[in-house]
Amino acid sequence: MRFDIVYLWKYFWKILPYLRVTLEYAGLSLLFGLIFGSILAAFKLQKYRIIRYFGVVYTAVFRSIPPVVLLFLVYYGLPQLLLNTVGIDIQNEEKILYVIITISILSMVSLSEVIRSAYTSIDKGQYEAAISSGLLPIQAMVRIVIPQMIYVALPNIGNIVIYLIKEGSLGFTIGLVDVFGKANSLNQNSYSNYILEIYTALALIYWFTSILLEKGMKLIERRVSYGR
Repeated sequence: MRFDIVYLWKYFWKILPYLRVTLEYAGLSLLFGLIFGSILAAFKLQKYRIIRYFGVVYTAVFRSIPPVVLLFLVYYGLPQLLLNTVGIDIQNEEKILYVIITISILSMVSLSEVIRSAYTSIDKGQYEAAISSGLLPIQAMVRIVIPQMIYVALPNIGNIVIYLIKEGSLGFTIGLVDVFGKANSLNQNSYSNYILEIYTALALIYWFTSILLEKGMKLIERRVSYGR
C-alpha cells in the first residue's frame, strides 16, 4: 500500500471543518461536567454519611462503565425512559445531544475528584481566618478558597478536556458526524483505498488540537498564578 502525501492533505482539509462539532460537544460537556461535578464533590465532602455514600457510589458505578456502553444506554434507553415517565419525546433530537449527555456524565465523575482534591488541598485555616476577620462564608469561599482551588485544579482540567475530545469520538457509533465520523465516512466512500492517508490526517487534527489546548491551558494557568 503506497502512502500519498497529496491525498493526506486533501483529506485533512475535508475533515478539518468537522472539528467544530468535536469542540462543541467537548466544551458543553466540560461546562455541564464542572457544574454537576462540583455538586458531586460537595456530596463527597458532606459530613452526612448517606449523602457522602451517594457520591462515592455514583462515582464507582459510572467509572466502571465503558464509555461506548454508556453511550448506547443513553442513546437507546433515555428516550424511552423520558417518554414513559414524563411524556417527553427526544427520539428525534440531534445525535450530538446524546454524546453531550454521555460525556458530561463521564466528565462529572472525573471533575468531582479533581474539585474534591483541590478543595482538600487548601489549608482550612485560611477559610477560618477569613471568617474571623469578618467575611461571610460565601465571601471567604469566593475570595480565598475558590481562586486557590482553580490554580490547583487547572492542570487536571486541561487533561480532562483532551480526554473529552477523544472519548467523544465514539459518537460515530450512533451516527454523529464529527472529525472521527467524517474520517470514517470518507474511508468507507473510498473503499479503504486511502485508509492510511485518512486516519493520518485525523491523527494530525487531534494532535494539533491537543497541542493548542495545552498551550491555552498554560496561558490560563499563568494568568491565574499571576501575583501568587
